[in-house]
Amino acid sequence: MNIMRWLLLPLLAGILGGCGTMADPTTWFAGDDPSLEPAELVDFTPVIKPQQRWSMDIGDTGTAYSRLAPTVVDGMLYAVNEEGDLYAVDAQTGALSWQLETGLPASAGPGAGNGLVVIGTREAQVAAYAADSGEARWSKDLTSEILAAPAVSDDVVVVHTADGKLFGLSAVNGEQLWLYDHKVPVLTLRGSSSPVISGGTVYCGLAGGKMVALSLDSGLLEWEKHITVPSGRSELERMVDVDADPLVYSGTVYGAAYQGDVAALGEGSGKVFWKRKMSVYNNMAANWQQLAVTDARGHVWSLDPDSGAARWRQQDLQNRGITAPALQGDYTVVGDNEGYVHWLSSADGSMAARMDMGDAIVAAPLVVDDVLYVLTSGGRLVALGLPEE
Repeated sequence: MNIMRWLLLPLLAGILGGCGTMADPTTWFAGDDPSLEPAELVDFTPVIKPQQRWSMDIGDTGTAYSRLAPTVVDGMLYAVNEEGDLYAVDAQTGALSWQLETGLPASAGPGAGNGLVVIGTREAQVAAYAADSGEARWSKDLTSEILAAPAVSDDVVVVHTADGKLFGLSAVNGEQLWLYDHKVPVLTLRGSSSPVISGGTVYCGLAGGKMVALSLDSGLLEWEKHITVPSGRSELERMVDVDADPLVYSGTVYGAAYQGDVAALGEGSGKVFWKRKMSVYNNMAANWQQLAVTDARGHVWSLDPDSGAARWRQQDLQNRGITAPALQGDYTVVGDNEGYVHWLSSADGSMAARMDMGDAIVAAPLVVDDVLYVLTSGGRLVALGLPEE
């Protein structure tokens, strides 16, 4: 590491501490390295033609907050822009149910469930609204900026703040029920793993390479495991944040760390089933056939969910700032920072279709009932279906 990197570390720590950037920070010092240029799009013959179901404009979501991503619960899609305008839309038709100008600087969410829609803000506030009307239910000031989507259960809303704290709040009135506090390293990525609730347990990734399982009722630690153990001589080299949301699937919790590993852990025990060296900060997607992963270089991987063995790797999107993957039918889908959505065959990773959305795609595409929802940085929200066989 050269002297300039060492001199910049204190500055980076001040800028990134407790949060980070959704780009690989090791590339910031690379100058004009041609290996870091975005890959040119390769021509191919499309094998499918995705069809637009509906489209609407919700206002800018920007490129800084990839956690401003839509969610679908009970047939309703909820989305928020960076000005805090909250939308509830029929997921199938795109018909607007209600719209609310919260006036809050939204930075994460929405999370939804149990009749609530919950957002986090840049000013360390979490706010809950009625899912059927948008009526304000409660708000709570926390300790730091919120860069992770809140998780909502019947009784508890769980929020991960950028200073490493996990708050369990009453879903009824927002009162604090418990607190889990984790010390954040000097230098971290700008982002936080969103808590995920499964049964009576909350799973969450932490800065520093760990994943924890907490009791939903009490916040007590059930288990903690290192996805990756930090190594290296500098803070930059030792930055192994788990920013990807835990992925709970079929009794396994999958986690991933930047400059670290992808790992499969036992849902109840935290037992490590397998690890594979890979630098990842995006969320993952899984079905019974594959674990889909996008790494920090912009490669798309299909891994065997039982062993971590590679089924295929697609490298044609390298350095294009691709999103987390989504699985739609027989295809693996990612967006990129030039506004393209790419469909890859889940069988072999070959390109199957491409569509230009106009603006950068930062938020992970979402698939519900085989419909793909894409939100651009400019605020275009689009529902896309695959042609019927």
